[in-house]
Amino acid sequence: MKLELDESRRLTGPNLLWNFPGAIIDVFVDEVDKHQVAQTWQNQAKSLCDELGWTAAQSTYRIHTHGISMAISAPMDALYTACELAQHAWEIVVAELRKEEHPDKGAIIAKLKEELQREVNPKLLQIIQCAHEKGVTCITDDDYLSLGMGATVDTWPVKELPDSDAICWSKYQDVPLAFITGTNGKSTSVRLAAQIAKCAGLSAGVTSTDFIKVGEHIIDTGDYSGPGGARMLVRDSRTEIAFLEVARGGILRRGLPVNRVDAALVTNVAADHLGQYGIDTVEELSEAKFVVAKGLDNTGTLVLNADNELSVAQSQHYKGTICWFSESENNYLVQENLTNGEPAVFSHRGDLVYFNGKTLDRLCAIDSVPMTFGGHAHHNIQNALGVIGLCFALGFERQHIIAGLQQFASNAQDNPGRGNLYDINEAKYIVDFAHNEHSMKAVVAMASKIPATQRIVMFGHAGDRTDAEIQHLTEAVAGLDAEIYITSEVGKYLRGREPGEVPGLSKHFLMQTGIEEDKILFSASPLAGAQMALELAKPGTVVLLFTLCDREAVQQLLEQQPKV
Repeated sequence: MKLELDESRRLTGPNLLWNFPGAIIDVFVDEVDKHQVAQTWQNQAKSLCDELGWTAAQSTYRIHTHGISMAISAPMDALYTACELAQHAWEIVVAELRKEEHPDKGAIIAKLKEELQREVNPKLLQIIQCAHEKGVTCITDDDYLSLGMGATVDTWPVKELPDSDAICWSKYQDVPLAFITGTNGKSTSVRLAAQIAKCAGLSAGVTSTDFIKVGEHIIDTGDYSGPGGARMLVRDSRTEIAFLEVARGGILRRGLPVNRVDAALVTNVAADHLGQYGIDTVEELSEAKFVVAKGLDNTGTLVLNADNELSVAQSQHYKGTICWFSESENNYLVQENLTNGEPAVFSHRGDLVYFNGKTLDRLCAIDSVPMTFGGHAHHNIQNALGVIGLCFALGFERQHIIAGLQQFASNAQDNPGRGNLYDINEAKYIVDFAHNEHSMKAVVAMASKIPATQRIVMFGHAGDRTDAEIQHLTEAVAGLDAEIYITSEVGKYLRGREPGEVPGLSKHFLMQTGIEEDKILFSASPLAGAQMALELAKPGTVVLLFTLCDREAVQQLLEQQPKV
């Protein structure tokens, strides 16, 4: 039988399994009843918790295709000890099921007590409890504790905390917060929302997979879609409103970055990154994405895509206010909201329309919103609809929403790597980061609608994609019906593949769709592929550059071209 520990980690916020902080372990299990394994672990974990005085500790588990995720609740000042406890309970379970000699339980308990003694922080727990009672936002991590947000925030090292009765609790206030998640469109949505906030005169904080930013100041570049980015943002005194991109990985690793937000947007759910953290199906992925709804109270609004079947199915588990958005006013969920006096956003005769529960508001023409590419970019029409619903839920005025929509450009400054358009020598170049089947199909559909005398596409895939995934991604690109296909080596993401292996698979799958071999070229990198496309393009050509890496170098190359 297979009984293998994958990893253990801390849960610091509401998460897929439940709403408690604690520790979680992921294990691979086969050829034995998973429920029996999980329940045996629960019994062993409870026994160890009782020895530490955690008599109120709870446990839960989630069965998945390849194993089990199992969690225990624990005090916020003892999460590392809780991780050790969860692992030791697993070691005992493995020995019991394999009928091997048990680990020395006395030694385990002694070790856990020593670790707990080093970790406990009574002042931390006291401040957390007081903050909860007074309705003040309290955020902690390994190094710091903070109270309040934005201009009112105070932050202390966790080892240098004040007494709770010395804190002026009345000074602390929150800033408006929103979660934005989904398989595709997250980064575009947070950036568009920040532009709307800018038009309203607010200094918006943004976390995303590309950077963390307050107003016009980029604090740092990199993936800040996890809890660390959210903490940094709400602790920045310049933040007046925050749009937090929340990725699947952060939700599954740690839980939500903050416990409460005013509104949340799920752009869509589609297959991507399956097989990680026990998420093996798109239905399970949608469940993980919808954890953001746990951050809403009865005054919050969940903004959902009525055109996305997985979002519609998952919405049945949410009982609060839903603002549905759709490209069709005839969508039955939009129609239900119109009938029931609930908010909705939709397109009607070329316009973007918002319904506040009482009246219809025709905001602006779709083709006046630059990121829709004159209405050709249906994925960005959906992104605009979702952000409209989110921003009205946050209380923005219509004129600021309209201004933000019309000022947000499809360029590397406003929305880097997402539908960036360049006009060079009477040819059009589109740079996009799309890298899963859902997003690549959307970008291909947009590029297909732009009039062209010739089409060229450059693309590459990460090596950790399966052959079947590479086939589906390549077939999505083949839908462009281009005259030239440039398969690119993505050397940064070989991830176990041999050089040339992934481009070779891409070529094979292109030819399987009926594309002639002489239409398929190879480039050693995305940058080399972009240079090749520049040399091959003629007036009237539309060039689509999927830049999984080298994006900034590709953009710099295009910006340096003479505009004739």
